Amino acid sequence: MVVWYGMVKVTFTFDEGTVETLRRTASRLKKPQSVVVREAIQDYAVRSGRLSDDERRHMLKVFDRMVSRIPSGSQAQADAEIAEIRKARRSGGRRSRAE
Repeated sequence: MVVWYGMVKVTFTFDEGTVETLRRTASRLKKPQSVVVREAIQDYAVRSGRLSDDERRHMLKVFDRMVSRIPSGSQAQADAEIAEIRKARRSGGRRSRAE
């Protein structure tokens, strides 16, 4: 491995079609092939962190399903239920077997 001022020389093997695409792209953009590869890797890294369309649709379906399960009671009812649960926990648990 050779290093030049923060750059590292590496060797990759590409198929002929990819090499031809790289050469055409570099020529069209008037940039060195190494710059085109670096920019392509950076672009891919940014996109790979995003959800795919299928992942996004699945997560939205799950979200919609969970939102529909949110109880529609008032805050006072929720506070009363929480107070009841806390009281039961402080009293030492069940006094009889669960059904």
